[in-house]
Formats: sequence, structure tokens, C-alpha cells
Amino acid sequence: MLSNSESESFQLQDTEQILGIDFFQGTLEEACFQARAGGLTVAPSGPGMACDLTKCDEYCLSLNKADLRLLDSGFISFWSRLFFMKKLRRISGLTFLKEYLSKTNWKSESSIWIMPNQEQSHANIEWVKKEFNFQVPSGCVYVAPLYSKKGKIVDKKLLKLVERKKPENIFIQLGGGVQERLGYFLCKSCPPSVSIICTGAALSFLSGQQAKIPAWADRFFCGWLLRCLDEPKIFIPRYLKAFRLVYLLLRFGKKLPAG
Repeated sequence: MLSNSESESFQLQDTEQILGIDFFQGTLEEACFQARAGGLTVAPSGPGMACDLTKCDEYCLSLNKADLRLLDSGFISFWSRLFFMKKLRRISGLTFLKEYLSKTNWKSESSIWIMPNQEQSHANIEWVKKEFNFQVPSGCVYVAPLYSKKGKIVDKKLLKLVERKKPENIFIQLGGGVQERLGYFLCKSCPPSVSIICTGAALSFLSGQQAKIPAWADRFFCGWLLRCLDEPKIFIPRYLKAFRLVYLLLRFGKKLPAG
């Protein structure tokens, strides 16, 4: 647990606003340090913002109410260099999660893991066991139902689990657009010391349930390409929709888009 002075020092780190979202611009180590202070951490994807930023008020609210917003989108980072003449620090959800887990005290920190389905849940938990020699208790794994695509998310069953387990960490491994809204729902009901981590499919990349993304591919913004090559029917349409991000950046730049 961080002291008040330590927590405040990290909350004062520089941010850079893009599309009305204040993205954290500190180091990876500082991002993990701040996330451990508690609150909601999000790493919104480019396709997620392109599709939901102007179409879902709850998604937009979730991003802006988050305590830590990581710039996951390589496209936005590239765009900023090209048009704003500003080199932004990109910290992908994958890079962040790997670092956060490597610094986790597995003996003393309790966590709840929210998974999209049983198959990925099993593979992800096995990866944690193999990587960190830690068996996640079955009672701390929650397979999420299908949530609504828009609007508020309310999951009383999950909330009861959180209240009963009193975890230090909640890892939400769901798709973009959903995980942020679920994280915001939990954040409003949890003690401020609970760290709620929304990193999408990052754990599934590590466990092999989705396309393996080497460090070099993540560093050079090529993760999207590997995902498209691995599952073209799913990810090519998704990333084609992400071209709307070009329109939003051209029209609004650093300002929050209007619907």
C-alpha cells in the first residue's frame, strides 16, 4: 500500500490530452506504481475509441473517470508525432500487465480474475500457475456473462463476490468497450485502495489463446497486424472500423468529440 505522499506524487505526473482523454505520460514503472495505489486503470484501444467514444456515453464517462489512462493505441501515438509534433509515451495494455504481474506479491495480494469464457479462463489461469508458480483459487475466477453493448453495466453477482473476497486487485480481461464500463461500475462500489486493471485480451496474448505478440511487435505498433493474420474474419472487420479514428482525430484533435 502506498502512503498518501507517495500516491499524490505519482498522480501529479504529466498527461497529454487526445480526444478529450488525459493519457498518462510517465514511465512504465510509474504507471504500475500509481495503479497499485488503487482505482481504475484503463488502456483503451484505438478501435474501441473509434467505435464507442461518440456512441456510448457510459464508455466516455468510464474513460474520463478512470484514475489512470494508458495510451495503448499505436496509431494515436504515431498521429501525434505527425500532426501535433509531439512524441507521446505509449504504454500498451500488454506491456503494462506483464510488468504489473511481475511486481505482484503472490503470497500476500489477493485478486479476482474476470474472464470472457471458460476456455480462456482455464488457459489464462494455467499460464499464471506456470509463470509465477501460483494457483489462482477457483473461487477468485469469475466468467462474465454477456453484458450489454451500450449503457451502464450492473453485475450484482460479481459485486457480491468482490465484497466477500475483498481483493487487492481485480483483473478484467474482457473486450474493449465492455471492460471499461464494468471497471467503472466496480470502482464506484469498491474501496479506493482496490486496483481495478482493464487490459483487454492481454492475458490471452500471454497464454496463447490469442495471437502471440512478441515484444518487438508491440514496440513497433504491429500487434494489430498479427491479430489480423491470426484470426482475419474477426479482426480485419474490427480494424477496418477503426479508420473512423482518423476522422475523429482530424475533426476534434485534442478535444472531446461530440456525438
